[in-house]
Amino acid sequence: MTVTILRNAAVLDADRATLSEGQAVVVENGRIADVGPGLTGPDGAVTLDVGGKTLMPGLIDAHTHPAIVDEDVFALAEWPPSYVAARAGRVLRGMLMRGFTSIRDAGAGDHGLARAVEEGYFDGPRMFYCGKQLTQTGGAGDWRAPSRVVYDRHYYTPAIGVICDGVAEVRRAVREEVRRGAHHIKVYLSGAVDSPSDRVDSTQFSVEELTAIVEEATAANIYVAGHAYTSRAINRGLRAGVRSIEHGNLMDDSSIPLFKEFGAFYVPTIVTYQALAEKARAGLLPADIEVKLGHVIDGALGALELAHNAGLPVVYGTDLFADTHDQQLREFTIRSEIQPPADLIRSATTTAARLLQREGTLGVIAPGALADLLVIDGNPLEDIRTLTAPDKNLRLIMKDGQIFKNEL
Repeated sequence: MTVTILRNAAVLDADRATLSEGQAVVVENGRIADVGPGLTGPDGAVTLDVGGKTLMPGLIDAHTHPAIVDEDVFALAEWPPSYVAARAGRVLRGMLMRGFTSIRDAGAGDHGLARAVEEGYFDGPRMFYCGKQLTQTGGAGDWRAPSRVVYDRHYYTPAIGVICDGVAEVRRAVREEVRRGAHHIKVYLSGAVDSPSDRVDSTQFSVEELTAIVEEATAANIYVAGHAYTSRAINRGLRAGVRSIEHGNLMDDSSIPLFKEFGAFYVPTIVTYQALAEKARAGLLPADIEVKLGHVIDGALGALELAHNAGLPVVYGTDLFADTHDQQLREFTIRSEIQPPADLIRSATTTAARLLQREGTLGVIAPGALADLLVIDGNPLEDIRTLTAPDKNLRLIMKDGQIFKNEL
């Protein structure tokens, strides 16, 4: 039995937005065994003195794409999956070293990457993955060039989407992802900024198809995440039973009652649009993508403010890819214009854990929870920027009881 004791810690409770000083946390076999003052362990236990610093749960990023490792997503679809995995391994380690101990993959990641992390071949956050995103023909996940007819359905082709049309095909597509161990299903409810053949204000899939997708996911005891920008697309998804809305930049008031009625979560991903805007200003984006970006970027903070003021469960997500993964913590800074630090921390811990259906296991420091722990030099409840400088402030990273960084 491996026992580690972290003593003299100021333990952060995300839900209560409090720090309890002078606490000890006992970790046994990858889980938290006890929390309280003056705790001891058996002979041979490893004891670490936190020195009064903040001890908080590991962070959760609920919208990531570690397997999208290049800006040219269309060329990426033709790459050898072994090469993609090698580059994704570096992305995953970067996420862990920024304090993210769990991530939700929103497309392109698969059971192979998740297994590589779980078995220790890659250092990285544990992955909750969807596999291929479901897209209709010509939808946001259809990465074929306009001149191309054939679509390679091989699962290990690094394309982000699987094309499915009609109720029978979408049911089969969901069942295939379930067969491969998907933790959730991702569906395009609308067009996307980086897709070649659709509009961001479009709706995608029929109501009957969406209903079938949700039915199949529910039958497997998993849920559906929906990519959407406008309330027209968002509301169709919510009425069909989609559990989380990703992005939602152009959301209006009509969506708020539906979020509440169906208990859905909102996952804005503002940093990715800021990063894309910087590329656009540098002339590094294709013209069609730059035009689409202009349609969605201005509304992002307004949609977040609408959701925050309405008390919706807002979850931390970034949606970064290629060379922008290193901006993962910048989402905290951007959202701080709207949300106070306590809400930002909850969005990346307890609220995210609820979305992932891992309440009590992730995002908390409590007996029985997984030992995903960070030691921070500073108080993020007072200044969220303490989380955005990991090289300076992040002193210890523990995941599943294993220490990946220790500068105490």
